Amino acid sequence: MRRLIALCALALLLAACGQPAATRPTPPPIITPAASTVPAGATPAPSAPLVVMTHDSFNVSEDVLAAFTAETGISVEFLKTGDAGTVLNQAILSKDAPLADVLFGVDNTFLSRALAADLFVPYASPALAAIPAELQLDPSNRLLPVDFGYVVINYDKAALAAAGRTPPTSLEELARPEWRGQLVVQNPATSSPGLAFLLATIAHFGEDGGYTWQDFWRDLRANEVYVAQGWSEAYYTQFSGSSGAGPYPLVVSYATSPAAEVFFSEGKLSEPPTGNLLVPGGSFRQVEFVGILRGTRNEEAARRFVDFMLQPAFQADIPLQMFVYPANPATPLPEVFQQFAEVPAAPATLAPETIEQRREQWISAWTEIVLR
Repeated sequence: MRRLIALCALALLLAACGQPAATRPTPPPIITPAASTVPAGATPAPSAPLVVMTHDSFNVSEDVLAAFTAETGISVEFLKTGDAGTVLNQAILSKDAPLADVLFGVDNTFLSRALAADLFVPYASPALAAIPAELQLDPSNRLLPVDFGYVVINYDKAALAAAGRTPPTSLEELARPEWRGQLVVQNPATSSPGLAFLLATIAHFGEDGGYTWQDFWRDLRANEVYVAQGWSEAYYTQFSGSSGAGPYPLVVSYATSPAAEVFFSEGKLSEPPTGNLLVPGGSFRQVEFVGILRGTRNEEAARRFVDFMLQPAFQADIPLQMFVYPANPATPLPEVFQQFAEVPAAPATLAPETIEQRREQWISAWTEIVLR
């Protein structure tokens, strides 16, 4: 979920999460906190650092991580292997000889696949008591919720004002002639927010009846929707808002994007130049999970790190590091979130098992409709 900031220079939500990547990025250097003396009563340090496999969007403040090491004596290394889908695929391929002790970044669009692969050992962290039941999607506690975010359509306030337009009030409006050539989306086969938005339209329009999700996408294609391979291209190249200079005033992004615009302006902006299109059926909630990989030799240290991710220090660090929401609702949110990050009233939902059963079929059908 850093869904916004880590997908690009801002960048996170969410994102997003586990589609095959168009290109596989080179993993950045491993982050290792400074060594520390183990305090009395702390968990004895494992013989090797705890390795956490995660996506390129993950981030945590150095001082927060250093405090964990100082308290527990556990040093941590992060193995970043691409987008969340690539991370999960790597974990599955290396199942018999795990590359890490802990995996963070599986989201609800790939939850069932991860559980079916039997990658994780159950762990009911005591910290789960503070996490809402609606986020705890795995009753076996093999994957525990850490954060969540919302994929929505963002709009360029200035561009719409200059054109004398008000933002659309429904998804259906996007297929009308007055919005021809105004929207950029991401390919759901290569982009986490792209898949989330596709799922939102499936949940909203359905698969049966007089007007289905496939009909909507046929209309969007006829209305000259632009399809980007990923969030960065869509937001920074094709979108007219933010630092982009593209021709499209509407883009699939995150509900926290406007807050990120203000935060990363470093005082230059007092109001975001972008807004959220919070229309019925136009948002999808992504939940990110952490789990202990089966086969770890550092299970006790892995449990301590999972606890840490659900405890106040890490939870409070999430918003400005990954621009998503902490799973613990008691976590104070930074002012920029309180002012400019909006929460959709009724985000679209689909059961993880339904997504797993139908995901590839839906993506294939979308590709046939929109790209061929």
